[in-house]
Amino acid sequence: MKGLELYKKVRVVPKEAQKAISGGRLNGKTDINPMWRIKVLTEQFGPCGFGWYYITTNNWLEQSGNEVAAFVKIELFVKYGEEWSKPISGTGGSMFVTKENNGLHVSDECYKMATTDAISVACKQLGIGADVYWKADSTKYDKPEPTKEAPKLSKEQVGEIYKELKRTGISRKSLLEQYNVEAPDVMTIEQFNAAIKILKSRPDKPIDPATVPPDNASNGLPWGDKKE
Repeated sequence: MKGLELYKKVRVVPKEAQKAISGGRLNGKTDINPMWRIKVLTEQFGPCGFGWYYITTNNWLEQSGNEVAAFVKIELFVKYGEEWSKPISGTGGSMFVTKENNGLHVSDECYKMATTDAISVACKQLGIGADVYWKADSTKYDKPEPTKEAPKLSKEQVGEIYKELKRTGISRKSLLEQYNVEAPDVMTIEQFNAAIKILKSRPDKPIDPATVPPDNASNGLPWGDKKE
């Protein structure tokens, strides 16, 4: 495996494996599902214990005031072909005792969570999930695909929209607000198809009786007007 070969394979994190962090010091950052990292390691190197594994080299507690943090240090090993890597070090942490409004909270999963954090640190050194950590690098090595301009509606399609609006009595404004566009001619093909499907399912606009001329109407005069 040479250079950026592995890095390029594992740098992208699928949306379903990402979770936005809201609140706290990490507000606005992105969390990665730890099982996604396990999946990537397994895909690239094989099952745990055969193609990759880690050993815990140290774990300890550190106290600050009434709070206590747990730390774990691991060494990750991966196998490429018949060769095992040198140890890839990672240190992770998690809270053991946390001061909360109702008092002190003790976590019995602190070492497990710290280990998960340590694995993520080691994986980061292989480039796993790199795009989340270095968004500015997303186009450094990969030439972006040219953006394709969305096809525009034809005059006939725009005319069909206006025809259906007139037939149903639905306002142009409500249509534009529904699809968040400034005018019908900038709608996408998908929006056009959806709009036409809905419009064609609507009945004709009710006829206002006041606009229907009486049987004896003549000379194009407004209804009820009399000749002088």
